[in-house]
Amino acid sequence: MILLTTSRRPTRGIRTLCHDLVHSIPDVVRISRGKLSVIEVAEKALENNTDKVIIVDRWKSGPGEIRFFNVNSTGLDAVPPLVYVSGIRLQKTFRKAKVKPVRSLAVALPSEKYNQTSKIAGFLSDFLNVPMLRTDDASVNCQAAMLISLDSIQRIQITFFLLPEKIEFGPRITVSHVLWEI
Repeated sequence: MILLTTSRRPTRGIRTLCHDLVHSIPDVVRISRGKLSVIEVAEKALENNTDKVIIVDRWKSGPGEIRFFNVNSTGLDAVPPLVYVSGIRLQKTFRKAKVKPVRSLAVALPSEKYNQTSKIAGFLSDFLNVPMLRTDDASVNCQAAMLISLDSIQRIQITFFLLPEKIEFGPRITVSHVLWEI
């Protein structure tokens, strides 16, 4: 399981993004951070029997970065990459009907090759403990897919689709850049 939390002073958009991620990724537990330090977040993770933590930090009143951690007995160990977010589109802007929380997810790659998207997809597949597949793969046994692709101006986008209909249900996260060395 994975614990998802925010920075200490999250905005409404960050809280909504975390809510959307909990509904889009299976086996994720969200907590309100409040005034918890990073060490206290690690303690909460141990209490909830989670071995990984994702923290969504704010930057200029919006989501700024997504950080990944492994939990150990002494605290949190940062795991690269550090993902800088340039924009988000929340679930409520995609549809009118409610989508039930996703029970099974796969990380999908577009058919064209791009090294950065492949590297991020591989990391997310390992970190979230979900399978990886190609978008043209017809034998899909998952309820939803997280697609890692490039937008029209070559920025990385992380989007969520219901399968097999391939209907985007959000959230959509646009990444400005990724740091692989922390």
